Amino acid sequence: MDIDSFFDAELDEHAAAFARTRAVLKQPFGQWVAMALVTIRAGGKIMFFGNGGSASDAQHLATELAVRYRRDRAPIAGLALTTDSSALTAIGNDMGFDQLFARQITALGRPGDMAVGITTSGRSPNVLLGLDAARAAGITAVALTGRDGGDTPGRADLALVVPSDTTARIQEMHIMLGQMLCGALEIALGLVPDERSSGN
Repeated sequence: MDIDSFFDAELDEHAAAFARTRAVLKQPFGQWVAMALVTIRAGGKIMFFGNGGSASDAQHLATELAVRYRRDRAPIAGLALTTDSSALTAIGNDMGFDQLFARQITALGRPGDMAVGITTSGRSPNVLLGLDAARAAGITAVALTGRDGGDTPGRADLALVVPSDTTARIQEMHIMLGQMLCGALEIALGLVPDERSSGN
C-alpha cells in the first residue's frame, strides 16, 4: 500500500464531493435555514435521527444547537432521537426496528417542529417512516441524504442530496451542512455576531 497515494486520493475525493455540494446545495441549504428559523422562532424544536454514523451526526448536531457551536449563547432547541436506550430497545423489541423514529416523533413532536432524517442512501426504512410520521403530524420533514436521494423525494418537505456515491464523503458533507445550519441559526437568531460580515 502506498500510504501517500491513499492520503491524496481520499482528500481528492473529499474535495470533489465538496465542490459538487457547493455547486448544487446552496439554494436547498438556504431553504433549510429559513424553515428552521420558522420552527425555532415559533417555539418549536429540531429533532435529528439516523442510523450508525448518521446516529452520531444526529447527536452531534442536536448537542451543538442545545449547547453551543461557535461560542456561548442561549440554547436552541435540538434533540436527537438516537440516545434513549430504553425507548430504542422497547420500540425495536415490541414494534420493530422500522418504527424506531416514527414512534418517538409521534410521541414527542408537535406541529411546527422540524424532523431531520439522516440517511446516506435515502433508503433506510426507519428514517423514511420517521419522515412520514413527521409530515402526518404537521412537523416539517427534512432529509439529509446522498447518491440519487433514494426514496426521500416526496417523503420530505425538503431533501438535501449530497452528490456523491461514497458513504464516507456523504457523511462528511452531512456534518458540514449540519454545522453550517447551527452557525447560521446562531447568527440569524441574534445569539452571536456575524463576524464574517463585520470583517473580524
